[in-house]
Amino acid sequence: MQKIEEFPLPGSKARMVGYLHETLTKMPNCRSKRPCVVIFPGGGYEMLSEREADPVAFEFFTRGYQVFVLYYSLREQARNMQVLMDGSAAIMAIRDHSQEWNVREDQIAVCGFSAGGHAAASVGILWNHPRLKEKLDTPNGRNRPDAMILAYPVVTAGKFAHQGSLLWVSGAPEGTEENQFWALDRHVDSHTPPAFVWHTVEDTSVPVENTLLLINALQKHKISYECHLYPHGGHGMSVCTVEVGCPQPHVRTWVELCMQWLETLFAFPQ
Repeated sequence: MQKIEEFPLPGSKARMVGYLHETLTKMPNCRSKRPCVVIFPGGGYEMLSEREADPVAFEFFTRGYQVFVLYYSLREQARNMQVLMDGSAAIMAIRDHSQEWNVREDQIAVCGFSAGGHAAASVGILWNHPRLKEKLDTPNGRNRPDAMILAYPVVTAGKFAHQGSLLWVSGAPEGTEENQFWALDRHVDSHTPPAFVWHTVEDTSVPVENTLLLINALQKHKISYECHLYPHGGHGMSVCTVEVGCPQPHVRTWVELCMQWLETLFAFPQ
């Protein structure tokens, strides 16, 4: 395994840590280029959860993916489209280095948790928005991910909003136009990439209605998606193991279900 560190956006402190499979040239039928997953840990745009970073990265790495964890901008630095620019620059950097990093540049997924789910979804949904293009050159949509994996994501700015996250990313009070802009379900369109989404019904931090509003928008625009709602479990469960402090075998089934979904989407046989 090769571990690398990159700062994809000049002028931003956002840091990207990659875990890469190296090509085993002496092994027959060995893979070279692989699909890639970019992980956005949660933390309410105030901090970044360690248990939603490397533990998630290693799940995908062991299934053969090239993996990056994006430590994106937080708190006051998260506003003014900064997180969206951080994520877009990360996707473009991976595509720019696809030969060097052995990445299939048309098979890049974003994977986010809670506020990180909002960040990842914003890259997938707002990748072509005029406000982003005013700030960042994204030629030919090179910042668009090919899939979204969203775990208990922050989505809405309405009744079920996680306003702590929205206040940081928008820099604007609840009910204002700028705050409402970050309701991502309002921006889903026919160019939104396919999605795998999961949530627990008992989540009291980010209500399950966030996911319901998102999948309703995906359904309306005929975007392919898979959604799993678990009746029990709280927030911030990551990969649902003892190591992340949330040993819940039933909810952990999301990991295998997600792997099967992504392997099918990317035609990446095990």
